[in-house]
Amino acid sequence: MSTSLRTLAALALMAFLILPLLPLAVWSLAQGWRFPDILPAELSTTAWAYALSPQSGVLESFGITTLIATATTLIAALVGLPAGRALGLYRFRGRGLVVLLLLAPAILPGIAVVFGLHGILLRAGLAGTVAGVILAHLVPVLPYMTLVLAAVFSRFDPTYEQQARTLGATPWQAFRTVTLPAILPGLLTAALFSFLVSWSQYLLTLAVGGGRVQTLPLLLYGFAAAGRNDLTAAIALLYILPGLLILALTARQITGRNTALVSGARP
Repeated sequence: MSTSLRTLAALALMAFLILPLLPLAVWSLAQGWRFPDILPAELSTTAWAYALSPQSGVLESFGITTLIATATTLIAALVGLPAGRALGLYRFRGRGLVVLLLLAPAILPGIAVVFGLHGILLRAGLAGTVAGVILAHLVPVLPYMTLVLAAVFSRFDPTYEQQARTLGATPWQAFRTVTLPAILPGLLTAALFSFLVSWSQYLLTLAVGGGRVQTLPLLLYGFAAAGRNDLTAAIALLYILPGLLILALTARQITGRNTALVSGARP
C-alpha cells in the first residue's frame, strides 16, 4: 500500500473514531440543548468543573475503575500466559472441554453468572469489596486473555526457546529474551481487550460491589438516569479516554509483526 493510501486510511479511521465523540463534546458544554436547535443556545464549563471537583466523586471513581481494570488484567495475564501456552502448543485429552469452559461466561445468561458469583463471594466475605469485584471481573476477562494467547502460541515455534536453553539461558532468561518479544503484540492485544472488558463492567460491579465500590460506569449510569446530559457527556468522555490512550500507545506494537520466531514465517 502506498504512503498516500495509508495516510488516507489513517485519516478515515481517525474520522470514524472522532466524529461520534463530537456530540458528546458539545453536550458537555451545553447549557440546555433542545430540539430543533442545531447548536446549544449557551455554552458553559460548569459540567466539567463539577465533574473534575472532589465533590462529584468522578475522579475517585476513575481511580478505582483504573485500579480494578489494571489488577484484573495483570492477574488474567499471569493465569492466561501458561493456560494459553498449553492450549496453543499442545493437544491433550479434554482440551475441547477446557475451551468450552472458557467460553461458558459468554454462553451462559449474564444474570445467572452475576448472581452465582455474588452468592459465592458473599459467603467468602468478599462482597462489597474491591478485591471481590476484581475476582468477579476475572470471569469475563480470562476467556479473552487465554484464547487470544492460545492463538498466539499456536504459531509460536518453541525450538527457539530450546536453542536458548542449550546456549545456557535459564528458563526466565529464555522467556524474557526469546518468548516475550515474540508474543508481545498478541499479549498487548489480549491485555487491551481484558482492560476494556473490565473497565466497562456494570452489572457485575453493581451486584458484587453492592453499591459500595463506585466505579465510573455506575456513576455514569446514575447521572444519565438523573437526566443530567451535560454531566453525563463529560463523564462519558472521561470514560472512553483510557481506551483511546492505551490504543494509541500500543497501536505500533499490536500491529507490528515479529516473524522471526513464528513457525512457518518467512523473513
